[in-house]
Amino acid sequence: MTTNVHDFSVNKPNGEQVPLEEYKGRPMIIVNTATKCGLSGQFKELERLHQDYKEEGLAVLGFPCNQFMNQEPLKDDEMTEACEINFGVTFPLFAKIKVNGEDAHPLYKHLKSAQKGLLSSEIKWNFTKFLVDQDGEVVKRYSPQTAPKKMEEDVQKLLNQ
Repeated sequence: MTTNVHDFSVNKPNGEQVPLEEYKGRPMIIVNTATKCGLSGQFKELERLHQDYKEEGLAVLGFPCNQFMNQEPLKDDEMTEACEINFGVTFPLFAKIKVNGEDAHPLYKHLKSAQKGLLSSEIKWNFTKFLVDQDGEVVKRYSPQTAPKKMEEDVQKLLNQ
């Protein structure tokens, strides 16, 4: 059986486990985040996509990561609050994870194998974004520098399938 995103579970900041099969039938944007990153302005654009398309089914899922120059030093509960206050984030942020290396979260191992990067499959920086279709298949990977608004056309195509 082929593995897809719906086969994984992730943890909320409080430790509660969430099976991603809860998102079956909904396209997702999965992104590794960091509150102290120079690209943190993307939180606002991701939130706008969340607000504009959540009624149509889009789910934006944030996965804080501290593997890139310690740009996510906050604890899970502090980080969620900081994102709400500083960036107006209402989409779900999960417990901090690793996206690279042997200890990378299994979800990220899957994402990277499904959509390799330009030079390798490793995540290069915070705000690498993956677009996942309603069936849990990873359809596209976007670089950290790609503004979330540049994903909007691809999101709309998935929502109109």
